[in-house]
Parts: sequence; structure tokens; C-alpha cells
Amino acid sequence: MENLWAPWRMAFIKPKTEPEPGCIFCTQPAAHQDEKYHIIYRGKLCFMMLNLYPYNNGHLMIAPYQHIGALEELSPETLNEMMAQAQLAIKALRYAMNPDGFNMGFNQGKVAGAGFAEHIHFHIVPRWNGDTNFMPVVADIKVMPEHLDNVYRELKDALAHVQEEK
Repeated sequence: MENLWAPWRMAFIKPKTEPEPGCIFCTQPAAHQDEKYHIIYRGKLCFMMLNLYPYNNGHLMIAPYQHIGALEELSPETLNEMMAQAQLAIKALRYAMNPDGFNMGFNQGKVAGAGFAEHIHFHIVPRWNGDTNFMPVVADIKVMPEHLDNVYRELKDALAHVQEEK
């Protein structure tokens, strides 16, 4: 048997403090500590951040600043900005990580798997051929090969690059 050495994951397994109260999609952008909360892009109506518990490296979420729980309640302007940020995110992910594809979508409501059901958010998960291996299937473990802080810096740089190309 081989050991999987990932000591940085202990911060997620055994947090030093209680989770912050409130909605992360409201409190974290309001704190204006983008690097701490891995907010990689801010628009007028929406922002983009890394998922703290990603399915794959580069797993992003786009959320409106407004606390809204359902897609059908979003204004057309907010929905348009979310999709424009999704396009920007995909360009940055392709530039920085070269994935083979993407899973994208909303989980609306607790029953659908939304961790914060009261605040709608759009997921973008980069996928690579072979990124599902025996670990999740046999051991119920997902191996994350890159630290979240490194992904944050890499995607911030990629966003700057793809925005310059416009």
C-alpha cells in the first residue's frame, strides 16, 4: 500500500476555528479580503471565487452580490453578467490549466445539493480525461494535486491575461 501525503488538507479536516456565521456569498465579498477568501474576480453585479471544497482543482463559483436563492429571481442584467463571467472563467481555466472539458451548472435548493441554498451560485468544474480514477470509486477519496492558494494565484494571472486579449 502507498501513502498519500497531503498534510495541507488537515486545515480542512480539523479546522482551528468554527465556521464563520452567515452566508459566504454575502460575508466574504463584503470583507474585501479577496485573497483570503479566494475571490478571483469582481464584476458590477457578480463575483467569481474558488470553491473551498473543490471537486477538481480550478472549481469556480460565480455568485451575485445580491442574496437571492433562485435562478428565476435574478434580474436579466445579473444573469447576463453571470454568464459573461462564466465565459471569462472558461477562457482563464483553458489558459491556465488546459482542461479537456467542463461540468457547469446550478444546484438550486438543499435537495439538489446546494450547500448554501439561500444564495444561488453557478459552478464551473474543469475536467480532464482520466481525472476519475480508483481513489473516489474504491476509497471514497478525491486527491487534489494542487494547493488552493496556488490555484488562486494561477487563475488570477490567467484572468488578467485573457482580459488583456479582449
